[in-house]
Amino acid sequence: MITKRIIPCLDVKEGRVVKGTGFINLKDAGDPVLLAKMYNDQGADELVFLDITASAEKRKTMVGVVRAVAKEVFIPLTVGGGVETVDDIRVLLQAGADKVSLNTAAVLNPDIISKAAEQFGRQCVVVAIDAKRKGSLWEVIVRGGRERTGKDAIAWAKEAASLGAGELLVTSMDQDGTKAGYDLELTKTIAASVNIPIIASGGAGTLVSIKDVFLEGNADAALIASLLHYGTFTTNDVKTYLKKERISVRL
Repeated sequence: MITKRIIPCLDVKEGRVVKGTGFINLKDAGDPVLLAKMYNDQGADELVFLDITASAEKRKTMVGVVRAVAKEVFIPLTVGGGVETVDDIRVLLQAGADKVSLNTAAVLNPDIISKAAEQFGRQCVVVAIDAKRKGSLWEVIVRGGRERTGKDAIAWAKEAASLGAGELLVTSMDQDGTKAGYDLELTKTIAASVNIPIIASGGAGTLVSIKDVFLEGNADAALIASLLHYGTFTTNDVKTYLKKERISVRL
């Protein structure tokens, strides 16, 4: 049985971890370096660091913060936000990232996926898809949830995988921050459409919701933010529960 991963997410704005609902109404959740160290010590499988306003503000990722976080963790670190070129990816990998997440840049210039996979290996390339329900489908949204694209999220997931993405980070904007559970239909549909790992994001509210995204959504990893940031559960609490539910996790 393939081991499922629990991945805390650090959404960073102006050097602080924040959390909102549907990408708005952001509230402070702490210092990224301290939180990163805590999750490393708690046994998180990986860590995701997203500079959530970099693309909208048309600036680069905060490399200094990334470097400080990387020094505190000994688990794989994925970094995203404001990445526009292959050189940007190289800078983040040199700063300590193990993988780089591409979102807006990948939609605007899909060739960056294949170029990055060719230069650094597809295991380093994560394509993040922020999706919002539109009728019976889901639309890809870019620039930190601010700009509609008209692109179908399922079709884009297939294209990104074919271009060389090693993983897809799929966030339901409708569920983000609601604690009402992941969008199981979105996650399951994308998982069935590609043959690369899917990280589900947006909506974790209970231990049951995390179990469901694995069993019903067919996700390979669950991204969790506010449940962990505000101390409702630790990563070990989550894994212990999943183990009891006979889901394979690393304790």
